[in-house]
Amino acid sequence: MTRALNPPNSLELNNWLRGAAQKDALAFRQLYEASAPRLYGLALRILRRRELAEEALQESFVSIWHHAGEYQAGLSAPLTWMTAIVRNKSFDLLRRMQADVEIDGEDFDEAVLASLRDPRANPAEALELSSEAKALANCMAALEEKHRHVIGLAFFHDLSHGDVARRLALPLGTVKTWIRRSLARLQSCLTGQGAA
Repeated sequence: MTRALNPPNSLELNNWLRGAAQKDALAFRQLYEASAPRLYGLALRILRRRELAEEALQESFVSIWHHAGEYQAGLSAPLTWMTAIVRNKSFDLLRRMQADVEIDGEDFDEAVLASLRDPRANPAEALELSSEAKALANCMAALEEKHRHVIGLAFFHDLSHGDVARRLALPLGTVKTWIRRSLARLQSCLTGQGAA
């Protein structure tokens, strides 16, 4: 993690991702060295413990290595795609750590979604969400319930748009539209909160 001074541009990351998709170890190493410091910082903000952030980062890069061929440059920037993987792996690790709370995965997900619906939830109810997650919770609460549900399935459960459509028995176009509009609303809301 020595190359954090100048963040790489999307073209470099895109080229390295294409190389990783073809199992080019050198390209993957360059991708790792260029993006790991920033992605580690994200994992650390979510998990708040170095050893957990390192574990999430390692799991994320294993996933990136195996799924680099699925990256679609037209849908998101390379760093955005990798950030989503790190975020998902970090939240997966948080869920695994909840074993001592005696709630299964579905109940935990419902508790997370419930805390996102209620921005006034106390810290225990909000599952000790970070300040960034609390801002997201406030913005999620402003979405319609059906849109929150689609976003939750796509990002908290890491389901593809097609999987969300099948699971909810909705047309794929509807799911894509809801996700696109919801993400735009979330971005606008979060940008507004940042400026406030």
